[in-house]
Order: sequence, then structure tokens, then C-alpha cells
Amino acid sequence: MAEEKPAGDAEEAPKKSKKMLIIIIAAVVLLLGGGGAGYFFLMGSSEGEEEIVEEVQLPAVYTNIRTKSGRPMFVSTLLSDDDRTHYLQAYIVAKSRDADVGPALEKHMPLIVSRLNTMFSTQEFVKLSTIQGKQKLREDATNLIQQILKQRIGKKGVEEVLFTNFVMQ
Repeated sequence: MAEEKPAGDAEEAPKKSKKMLIIIIAAVVLLLGGGGAGYFFLMGSSEGEEEIVEEVQLPAVYTNIRTKSGRPMFVSTLLSDDDRTHYLQAYIVAKSRDADVGPALEKHMPLIVSRLNTMFSTQEFVKLSTIQGKQKLREDATNLIQQILKQRIGKKGVEEVLFTNFVMQ
């Protein structure tokens, strides 16, 4: 008799090639699907990039508010009901995140100093003796400088005014 191949080998060859074909197709689908998903998640949309740019804050720029002669502090007489003279000495810094604000503050410094001197000289010693009084004065000084900058350069520019030294006697 001639050599006969077992019936099982003839059927296994097509099964193996079909299994191999299915594995190859599955691998290709996974690679393409995974690559597409990776691209989607990694590349994102342009809207997401705009949101990220908005969240990044510029570094703060601090400008000393000082008199034209360069004196770094304000000294004012305070109003008082007790027959004593009380003084206020304050060092002031304006905080901003806009590079254009520093030169604008320097340019309009005489007006800012004049208005702050007027504001400080109308303060009452008793009211400034409290934390709330000092915070209110800081807020008023911030609003005053923002109003001046709004009139002169068209934007508030200053985030807040900080008292780096505040002495009353």
C-alpha cells in the first residue's frame, strides 16, 4: 500500500492557517485601534490647548510706590480725638502681572503719590488700629491706583497694593 496520510493532518493545516490569519487580523486591528486611541488621547484638541494657556499665570511684577525724590515711604499725620499727634509711616508696593504697568506707574507716580498722601492724611488713628482698618486702607489704596491707571492707560493693571512696612505712633 502506498503511504497514506492520516486524515487528521490534512484538516489541521487549514485550521492552523485560519487561526494564524485570525491572529494576524486581530493584531492589525489592535495596533490600528491602539494607535488611533493613543493619538486621540495624546494629541487632544485645540480647545484643550487654549484652556491650558489660560491657566498659566504670568509672574508677578512688583513696583515700589515712592516719592519723586526717591523716598520709599509715606509719612502722614493721622486724625485723632485725643490731643496727641499720631503718625503713619507706610512702604507701599504695587503688584501686577502686566509688563506695561510698571512703566505706567513710574510715569504717573507724582499723581499716585499725591492722591495716596491725601488719602493717608484723612485716616483716623483709632480706625487704623484694627486689622480691619488696615485691610480697608489697603483696599482703598488699591482701588485708587486702579482708578488712576484706568483713566491714564485704559486698564486697571494693578492686582493689589501691599504694605511692606506699616508703622503707626
